Order: sequence, then C-alpha cells, then structure tokens
Amino acid sequence: MQYDAGNFDVIVIGAGHAGCEAGLAAARQGAKTLMITINLDMVAFMPCNPSVGGPAKGIVVREIDALGGEMGKNIDKTHIQMRMLNTGKGPAVRALRAQADKFSYQHEMKKTLENEQNLTLLQGMVERLIVEDGVCTGVVTQTGAVYHAKAVVITTGTFLRGEIILGELKYSSGPNNQQPSIKLSEHLQELGFDLVRFKTGTPPRVNSHSIDYGKTEIQPGDEVPRAFSYETTRFITDQLPCWLTYTNEQTHQLIDDNLHRSPMYSGMIKGTGPRYCPSIEDKVVRFNDKPRHQIFLEPEGRNTQEVYVQGLSTSLPEDVQQKILRTIPGLENVQMMRAGYAIEYDSIVPTQLWPTLETKNVKNLYTAGQINGTSGYEEAAGQGLMAGINAGRRALEREEVILSRSDAYIGVLIDDLVTKGTNEPYRLLTSRAEYRLLLRHDNADLRLTDIGHKLGLISEERYENFIEKREAIEAEKQRLASIIIKPKKEVQELIQSVGGTELKDGIRASDLLKRPEMTYAHVEQLAPRETPLDGEITEQVEIQTKYEGYIEKSLQQVDRLKKMENKKIPENIDYNAISGLASEARQKLKEVRPLSIAQASRISGVNPADISILLVYIEQGKIARVSND
Repeated sequence: MQYDAGNFDVIVIGAGHAGCEAGLAAARQGAKTLMITINLDMVAFMPCNPSVGGPAKGIVVREIDALGGEMGKNIDKTHIQMRMLNTGKGPAVRALRAQADKFSYQHEMKKTLENEQNLTLLQGMVERLIVEDGVCTGVVTQTGAVYHAKAVVITTGTFLRGEIILGELKYSSGPNNQQPSIKLSEHLQELGFDLVRFKTGTPPRVNSHSIDYGKTEIQPGDEVPRAFSYETTRFITDQLPCWLTYTNEQTHQLIDDNLHRSPMYSGMIKGTGPRYCPSIEDKVVRFNDKPRHQIFLEPEGRNTQEVYVQGLSTSLPEDVQQKILRTIPGLENVQMMRAGYAIEYDSIVPTQLWPTLETKNVKNLYTAGQINGTSGYEEAAGQGLMAGINAGRRALEREEVILSRSDAYIGVLIDDLVTKGTNEPYRLLTSRAEYRLLLRHDNADLRLTDIGHKLGLISEERYENFIEKREAIEAEKQRLASIIIKPKKEVQELIQSVGGTELKDGIRASDLLKRPEMTYAHVEQLAPRETPLDGEITEQVEIQTKYEGYIEKSLQQVDRLKKMENKKIPENIDYNAISGLASEARQKLKEVRPLSIAQASRISGVNPADISILLVYIEQGKIARVSND
C-alpha cells in the first residue's frame, strides 16, 4: 500500500560515487535533496580497485574539485599512498593516482553527506518512477513510500538486474553480494528506454600475512606531498607501499587448461566487458605471445589484511583461482580471502540523453555513472556532479550547465556518451581528448573554478585565493617578459651546466625559459625575485611559457569549434524532410538529436557532406518550413 512520504526538490537514487557527487551538488546549490540507497553501509563503496585517479581519470578528479565536488577532498583525507604518474613525460599526460583506504573513504564520505545541509540520506529500494505526461515527478519505493520531486537522478551503478558469475555459479546480486535492483530496471523498459547488458569483474583478495613480499618489487608513494584538492593543506605522510609481481608460463598454462570452465568462454557471460580492463583469461588468450603480465598487490586499507590483486580480474571457478594465485612469485602459499567474480548488469543506451544528462524520453529525469555505460569511479563521479548540478538547477528554475570538450575531460566524457554512444563499458583515456594540452592536471582550477563559483559550489574565501593565484601567474609571466638576460659569465656557466647553447646576445627571461633544458628555478637564479612564489604558481608560469605556441594553436582550434557549437539545431527539426542526407546520417541524427552543428559533426555515420547540407538548411532559414512539413 502506497503512502505519501514527503516532497523534495531533487531525489538521487543510489549513493555510489555518482550518487554522492549528485546529491552534494544539488544540495549545495540550495535544492532540498533526498538520497535513497539500498544499503547505507555501502555509501561510496569501492567494489573494485581501491584507488582513485590515474591517466585522464586523475584529471577528472581535479576537475571535480575545481567545480566544487567532493571526491578529491575525500581521497586526500583517506589515502594510503599517492603517486604522480608519467612525470618523465609532458604535462598533458601527467596524472595523480592514490591508493585508497576503502573503508575510511566510504566512512568519511558518508559523514560528509550526513552533515550536509539540505541533504537527507535514506535506506530504501526505489522500484518505480512517477511519470506524468512525460515528466518525472517522484519515486515509489519497495515499501510503498511515495516521494515527490521536481527532478530525479538515477545513479544505480551495476545494481540494475545485477548477476554475479563465478565459475559455473550464477546468481542474482549487486556488487559484493548486495541486493540487486530488479523492478526499477524493468520499469525503465516500460518507460521506453533501450537497455544493454554490460559486464565487469574483480580479482581475488588475499591475506597480506600469507604473501612473501621478498619475491616482489616494492612500489612506494611519492616523497613529495601531493593532493587532488586545491583546498587540501594537511598531507598524509605515513604511506603504505604497493608491490609488483608477475604471472608466468605456468600461470598461463593453467588458465589455458581451464578455459572450458571460464564463464567468458563457455557462453555463460552474455554482457560486453571493458576493453581496457580485460580479465586475466582474456589477456592470456589475446596476448598469447607475452610471457608475463604485471600483477600489483594493493592494500585495501590500514586496518585490514586484505590485499587487492590488481591485474588478475577473473570469473574462473574458485578452485582454479586458488591454483592460479599460487603460481605467482610471492603468492606460493597465499590465502585467498575472497574469490574474484564477474558481474552483469543493465545500462541505458546513452544516446538517449541530452548533454545535460537529462533523458530525452522523460523530462526532469537524469542518469549518471555506470547506468550510462561507463566504467570507473572517476567517470561516475564526474557525471554525478554534472547531473546533480543540472537537476538542482532545473528544480530551482535556473539555466543548466554543459561543459564543452575544450573545458574539461568531463565534457569529453559526456559528449562521447551522448553523441557517439558506446558498445562496451566506456573508459576515459587521454587519447579521447583532442585538446589534451589544454586539459591538464595542473590547470583544472584555472579552467573551471569560475564556473564552480558561479554555481555557488566554491566558497568566497577559496575564490579570492584563486583570483590571487591567477593574478600572480600573469604578473610573473609579464615580469619575465620584461627582463633581458645578458650573456654574462655566470649566465653562460649556468646554461652550459644544463647542456644548453651559450647566449650570443641578450634574451628575454621568458624566451630563455622556453628552452627545453631550462627550468623556472634556473631562470629565477638569473632574474631573482624579492619574494619567492608558491610552487603551483611557478609551475603554471613554466608550463604556460614553455608550451605557449602549442597552447595558442589549440586555443585557435577551440575558437573555430565554438563557431560550430554556436550554430544551433532546433529540437523540432524534421530530418526526414531534408533532401540529400545519407540514410545512415538521417537515422543517426534522428536518434541523437544533436543540439549544434559541432555535435552533429561528431556523430558516427554523419559525414562532411551531410553537415554541409544541414548547414545550408540552417543558414537559409529553412528550418521553420522543414519543421512544419
């Protein structure tokens, strides 16, 4: 029996990484927000790898922080190790990665949610949405409670019709043997949403006491204090190491001998798995020429002996997993505490979403995270933040926000999903961003803090500090451009010491800094300041100066793209009435319903000739006639 349980501005279904960001973003904008999750003990749980960040993903976490989100702050408070990756490469591919204390991470995030004004946490199972005249106005739970809202965000992760597969065993379950969500998935189909079946998996967890670390290679954290959040001032210094070992021919032979028992190869698994995070069975079959694969042993927290065996994701039977583990150096006598498994779940086809992450089928309904076909905590959190921002703004009758591909990796992620869709769990990669020199780890605040402040998610104190930083960067760039370094003896000696070519004439300090062998510290010796600058400021001065030409070229490309983005396509355009469009292009345009010529040009199957025809119709003002035919 149903009963009226309350009214809210925004309801968020789910409290994983997408749900946490969505709930906080909506509430912090002033929207009265309800978060409903199946199990309050699983808030911000990490069912897979206990880590945050990495290539592209780490930049997303910085972007979340620059916009006023929580993931960066939370991992800074709860990590056990922090490392900057790709330090030997250019700034466009550098990324921070942290090993999490997975239990501290979820407890700290739950505390943050509980202490947030305008946010109510509730344990419950949402089974249906209330949809009236194509508009979502609330939800109905398993117990019959009816909650009304102006906007709803679904962030159900891998719980929708979830099934765990372990060897010959298959049963209905969410991750980590949690209760799955069955009826909501069926209800979404009733509402006309196209769903697809995806699959992901985890490796076994083993007891640290049973590992012989003497046969592995230590992987310590960075000695330099690092943080994801621009607000972090207290750093964790007592880091725990991870450990590296490898599979071998014995491991691979054992896997080959048992492929007939693998659900992946027996046909039991129907869902599509992530290309960039394959199971060990898949790696051995696909890369049979490789004699070994890396295995990282990652502690799951400070107060547990469970160790995550990164690189050994598998759904092979439990007895085979135990044998495989014991072929690996350091794990000969290992005790397996939890077996690895695969999980299949429902996702919606993401081309059914607008770039705001609102669904096209149902107004005021938003989706974020793995339900949209992505993999990874960071991708989920980035989507959750934007869905929460836009649901909150819809409820408060404010203009919604769309990040472009040149604004953020989050913009790349969402545009890829809603424009191109995905036929496998989507993972963000640096190669997906055409403007990756602009979308760096180091400049996320310069790109996005203004937006976060306008949304009300960045405090005035933080914004004032940001303005000071931005002004200091510009002032120092101007100072270096105004100073002439003359070819004195001490100048030539310093340049020679770093392998540079001696000066023949005077040179601007800024031009000297552009030399690849010169750092800001070198130039500052020759053009000293009265007061030293903060490291974040000097880093920006150095990067912006060294890569000035490349950055300028990228900005020119962005300006050209913006002209295409500004050519809007009316929602009610009738593509059937536009003669000359290729049939595939017409089909894809009708499916995606792009908002601009730029978005239309990125749709797979829409070629330049189709774009030219579309441009002619728009520029000749034929849209109204086409729409009314």
